[in-house]
Amino acid sequence: MDKKVKQKLSYGKKHWPSNIDKYNRQEALLKDRGSMSKTDPDATFMRMKTQKKRIPLTRGLLGLLKKFINFEQSLRESHPITFNVAYYRRVATIKKIYTQQKAYFKTGAKIKDRMVSISKDYVRPIVRGKEIKSVEFGAKVNKLQIDGISFIEHISFNAFNEGTRLQSTIYKAQSLTHRKTRVLGADAFYATNKNRKYVTHHNIKTDFKRKGKLPKNYKAEKKLKVLITKERATRLEGSFGKEKEYYHLKKIKAKAKTKATEILWIFFGIHTANALEIGRRMYLAQQLAA
Repeated sequence: MDKKVKQKLSYGKKHWPSNIDKYNRQEALLKDRGSMSKTDPDATFMRMKTQKKRIPLTRGLLGLLKKFINFEQSLRESHPITFNVAYYRRVATIKKIYTQQKAYFKTGAKIKDRMVSISKDYVRPIVRGKEIKSVEFGAKVNKLQIDGISFIEHISFNAFNEGTRLQSTIYKAQSLTHRKTRVLGADAFYATNKNRKYVTHHNIKTDFKRKGKLPKNYKAEKKLKVLITKERATRLEGSFGKEKEYYHLKKIKAKAKTKATEILWIFFGIHTANALEIGRRMYLAQQLAA
């Protein structure tokens, strides 16, 4: 007898008799229902509400929040108490969130500059379109890398299109090195018609996929594109994961979580990685010279 079949038979003899009663009880309880969550009294997760149930529930929650806002305001007016700036800022944030959600409930229109956190009123939802996380929250960074050393070109807690920042990234690189950029590697969304015209006009070699008919000398150009893509994939893309995992950029742990401290945390995370990379290169150079 096959070993795997023997193992399955042994498992069945050991476990099935004791589980038959449990399976019979579950089937009797389930009946025609599609999910045990509708019958299990210990189920703790929230099921998605239907539109018919969600509308009165949302209306009631908005009304309750409005009562709390009015009650807090009446207390402050009747009692001459002075609070710190953080308290007034939080109250103002709650009022703005209420206004946004009420307008969305009434009209269904997309909320502009949507607030998603009371404690962090500067955080905005950023749609990434990733399979695991379609929406992310936090700072978005447009980063450039020169010879393996990273620099922040632009950072924002609001969504922005990186493709529009290619020219400013090139200007940043040239201001740092005092040299004209000759070779550039970037993701496909940077390859807009405007950016293609710019790099062609300034004779900058890129790994952008060519449009239209290929030229006769394309083989040599293709080799260069492959090298640029490989270098970008190993250095730049690899640095994202390294900085997130080893330099605490995956989860900002600053105690005073303000916009300034979070930006500072990201700045130090990236440049700590740079410092260690420069130190490693200096050590290797000393080893070779010895």
